[in-house]
Parts: sequence; structure tokens; C-alpha cells
Amino acid sequence: MHVTAEELDAALPHVMAAPKDRAAISMLCLRPGYNQRHFVDEITVTPEGGIPGERWSSRPWLQLDDGSAHPGIQVCILSKRVLDLVWRHREEVPHPGDTFIVDMDLSEENLPVGQLLQVGSALLRVSDVFNDGCVKWKTRYGVAAKDWVNRPEYRALRLRGILCSVAQAGRFQTGDLMIKKQ
Repeated sequence: MHVTAEELDAALPHVMAAPKDRAAISMLCLRPGYNQRHFVDEITVTPEGGIPGERWSSRPWLQLDDGSAHPGIQVCILSKRVLDLVWRHREEVPHPGDTFIVDMDLSEENLPVGQLLQVGSALLRVSDVFNDGCVKWKTRYGVAAKDWVNRPEYRALRLRGILCSVAQAGRFQTGDLMIKKQ
């Protein structure tokens, strides 16, 4: 059974009470192809190539006018508190596929567009691309979960997570901190 709208709304204060900075990352996930998930302990990123082996460079869901992959979607980050709410049947339902999970406030107020984030030796930049959750989010986690992340009054909370470009090449691993750069 999927999470209900009432459960999601009741959990919103808990979700928004996540730390504002210096949160450990977990569940590093590579997506080499559609519906494929490979969990790893370390990921390397570059501004030019995003995450080597990811489908971003060959089959992106968002492209620039010239047909190349939009750099603002190289890295996907999801709140651990949101994941724990919606991903109830972990044996039967796939992981959403976000690059990593972090227990941190991902709202626009805390992480405005352009905010730099140090993760391991890599530097990420928060994108202006809004992550509204695809039809797969709705299928896997339910209509209420899809509606909740897209509710107009919650849009600035970025409940479906944030998208980032790679500002500086590097690598990060499970347990590294995500740190806001000033």
C-alpha cells in the first residue's frame, strides 16, 4: 500500500526539520540504463561527462537546444526523510534512482539555485531545473506522493529532491558530508 496524502502532510514538519548543512550522504546509485540501478560505495563526476557510465550523457530526459544533455540534471539528490516516507516496499519497488540520498533540507530557502555544495572532492551546483517526479514516481510510490511533491504551495520545498550540475570534478563516497559552500 502506498503512502496517503494525510500521512505525507502529517510528516511535512519532520521532513522540513532536516539539518540545514553538513549532512552525510548515503545510498549512492548509478543508472546506466532505464530501470537499472547499481549501488556503489563511490562515484566520480566531471563537468563534461557527469557521472561516467550513467545514461545522462547518452539518453538524457532533458536536452539543450543543440540536442546535448542538459548539465543541470547530472546529479540527482533526494531527502532521506522523503525517501523513508514513500519507499515502503523496498523488496518489490525499485529505488527512485537518485544519485544519492542525504538527510538535509533541500528547499529553495536553504539551497537556492546556484548554491555550491562540496561533496567529497567534487563541487556541485544546484540547478534551476525543477524535479517534479516522473510518471515512474507516481507508479512506484503512488498518486498521493506524486501530487504531494508537485503541490504549488510545496514547490519551493523541493520534496522530490534537487538536481545539480558538476561544477568541479571529483569523487564522493558513502558517508561523505554534503556541505554548503559560501
